[in-house]
Formats: sequence, structure tokens, C-alpha cells
Amino acid sequence: MSTATLETKYTKDHEIVKIENGNIAVIGITEFAQHALGDLVYVELPEIGSAVSKGDDFAAVESVKVTAEVYTPVSGEVVEINEALSDDLDLITQSFEKGWIAKVKMDNPDELSDLMDAQAYQQFCDEQDD
Repeated sequence: MSTATLETKYTKDHEIVKIENGNIAVIGITEFAQHALGDLVYVELPEIGSAVSKGDDFAAVESVKVTAEVYTPVSGEVVEINEALSDDLDLITQSFEKGWIAKVKMDNPDELSDLMDAQAYQQFCDEQDD
């Protein structure tokens, strides 16, 4: 496993994407979204093998407050889901490495250019708090 930092991108819907092996998007929700949701009670994961298009809701996270759709920031095929979340929702809030939701093999890596880097996302969140 490479020790190089993975490319990380963010969406305005508070998804985080880390890129593995050049064409695998590992998708989860950001800390901002986790705090907004509060205590989680359920997660609906996508099906392995399903085709997704950028902007589709492909998963859902339910808290005691609300159910939030998780949108895929890239198009492609769901190649892996984090089945551990079914048994332990707290993984989502512990770390991205443990709490990611799904991995998507990207059809078009150029779609990443529409997403924010960490600095732009932080600025976006700061504006949301105002």
C-alpha cells in the first residue's frame, strides 16, 4: 500500500471522496455532515454492481433527527460497500478509513474536476455556518 496521500475531494452536499489506484472513488460523508446529522440509527448502502451517475442518491444515512441522502460525486459502478457499517454505525464518525460508505470504479475521472479541494470545502463550510 502506498504511503502517498490520496487525492481528496469534497462536494457541496458534504460527501468526501478519496481516490485509490487512479480510478476508484472511496465515498463517505464529511465531519460537517456527521455533526449536522447527530446520532446515527441506520445506513442504507448501495448494491454492489449497480451503475451510478454523478449526482444520483445512492445511499442514505438516518439519524434521530433526519434521513439524509448520500449522492455519488462520480459516475461508475459500485464495486465495494462497507458492510461493517451495518453492525457499527459509529464507524462513520470514527474515521474515514473505517467509516467510508462505498467504492465506485469511475467511468470518467474528469468528473473530479468539479469537486472542491480541502481549502475550498473549508471555506464553503465556514460560509454555511454564517
